[in-house]
Amino acid sequence: MEINMSRSLEALQKQYNKHAHSGMGGRRGPMGPGPRGRRGTPYTGKKKFDKAVIARLLSYISVYKARLVFVFICMFFSTGASIFGTYALAQIVDGLVYKETKIFFKDTPFQIVFDSPIAYLTAMLFVMACIYMVGVVCSYVQSRTMLIVSQNATEKIRNDLFSRLQKLPVRFFDNESTGEVMSRFTNDIDNIDMMLNNTLTSLVSGVIQIIGYLIAMMATNYWLALLVVLSTPVFMKFGGIIAKYSSKYYSGQQAALGAVNGYIEESVSGAKVVKVFNHEKICNEEFELLNNDMRVKQFKAQFYGGIMGPILGNTSQVSYAIITGIGALLCLFTSGSEGTWWMPACTVGVIAAFAQYARHFSMPINNLSHQTGTIFSALAGAERVFAIMDKEDETPDVEDAHTCENMVGEVVLNNVTFGYKPEKTVLKNISLYAHAGQKIAFVGSTGAGKTTITNLLNRFYDIESGEITIDGIDIRSYKRAELRKNIAVVLQDTHLFTGTVMENIRYGRLDATDEEVIAAAKTASAHSFITRLEDGYQTMLEGDGANLSQGQRQLLNIARAAISKAPILVLDEATSSVDTRTERHIERGMDRLMKNRTTFVIAHRLSTVRNSDAIMVLEAGEIIERGTHEQLLELKGRYYELYTGKKELD
Repeated sequence: MEINMSRSLEALQKQYNKHAHSGMGGRRGPMGPGPRGRRGTPYTGKKKFDKAVIARLLSYISVYKARLVFVFICMFFSTGASIFGTYALAQIVDGLVYKETKIFFKDTPFQIVFDSPIAYLTAMLFVMACIYMVGVVCSYVQSRTMLIVSQNATEKIRNDLFSRLQKLPVRFFDNESTGEVMSRFTNDIDNIDMMLNNTLTSLVSGVIQIIGYLIAMMATNYWLALLVVLSTPVFMKFGGIIAKYSSKYYSGQQAALGAVNGYIEESVSGAKVVKVFNHEKICNEEFELLNNDMRVKQFKAQFYGGIMGPILGNTSQVSYAIITGIGALLCLFTSGSEGTWWMPACTVGVIAAFAQYARHFSMPINNLSHQTGTIFSALAGAERVFAIMDKEDETPDVEDAHTCENMVGEVVLNNVTFGYKPEKTVLKNISLYAHAGQKIAFVGSTGAGKTTITNLLNRFYDIESGEITIDGIDIRSYKRAELRKNIAVVLQDTHLFTGTVMENIRYGRLDATDEEVIAAAKTASAHSFITRLEDGYQTMLEGDGANLSQGQRQLLNIARAAISKAPILVLDEATSSVDTRTERHIERGMDRLMKNRTTFVIAHRLSTVRNSDAIMVLEAGEIIERGTHEQLLELKGRYYELYTGKKELD
């Protein structure tokens, strides 16, 4: 019987969805194990966007006050052109129906009388063309200016989000999936850009149009205007009911999209592992669960957002029919009269103009109803983007922090206790010292706390109690950037950036000269293989150095550490993923790299730590043995068992 090993939708959402939560998982982050932690609260389907989110979003365009004022003026003239164009249409109709060849206002200095209906019609059409041309030009300038404003605002949001990511602690990246973070930069910000460029313009322009056409309708016939005003809230009520359902589904849609992106990113980056373990079928099943969940939520969001326009459009047609019918009755009752204050005269031209006014009056409401989906998607996206921006920074540097000038590398840990979660202690009263230039090795079972110690040295996490000093100064008294500049790290997992070999080595110190880069490569035993590449040091690397072997990528990492000239070096299982021959080649480079540096080595292969000045054996977050290789063998304790093979590392 075939067993279905794929996870449930709820389990997948907890793991990949930012709106779900998950417990501790001990996942290894960029610098070692870290907490999974809470990932927010589960999505409940009930969503009300905070006004602060809207205000914060608008703050990105409010800095362009002059351009926004210009856009407002263009909107005003565009609306005015539409109103006066409609008024001119009423004049044409009345002039032809009632044989009155007048233009503009009767008995005013603007009145012009023509000899023939043809001359009258020609003049009026010319006037209408001029009016509408002004409106077209204003609309074009308005759209172009608002496009510039929205693009600048979107650029600022992206810059702020990316800048924020650079300031977030390693804890954040240990807890977040890459796909989920990337979704903020792509889908969420794209939705924000669409709203700022189109919907916001429609909203402001719609308010101006509603006010302008309301004034025009009141001036034309206030009874018909009152009918339009009273009927509008009835139609808007339908829109409000639909919007209530639509908003919650758009939040769910964005969350489901983030989960899908997270799963895709993890599956693509781990494609080899998927194929090695024949996991393709399960991957398909799990992706189909997430994809179907997104389809359902997208359907509901798009359905409720999409039906609002047609419903309001059809109700508007009912409004036009009522206005036209009542207008025709008023035209019959007041035909041939001048009208009174309580019953103004109604003509065929007035009815024609009023139908246009009513259509334009409801058009902004209909347009906004069509863009409901864009609005809620953008607000949901903005909330997700600002959620990252509001994450806590790394602990700020203390006042008068030290700059780490001429650091020697004397490292002392005194009764250090630490846990990624308050209720689970990882390190317990760790004490050790490393004199400048010494090599200190950490060995022990997985999860014993070896990598955690190096995380604390770099201040990726801050200790709960105890003290860590370098050159006699508490590391919390150093400027964090200066501290990390003086600690070079070579990780087990290599990472190379898109660029040339020389640029990747220079990443360790950006002001290094080409000669210094080559010298660092020679120190790391990387020079010989680099010169055999097609373009040598100018060979372009892509896809995390996919055109290099694992050992070659590690040698470039060692060269990157060598060029930093940092007095403290951390080697986190730097040779564990290569073969024995390559390991010896890498070790020669590391031996030169460790010369005159305080070095901390984490290794599972005990042969690589034999020549260490001191070896620390950790178990369950405590140092249970310490000494040189020979001293620990004489103890015949845990290290002796590991070295002689009587007990293997977990």
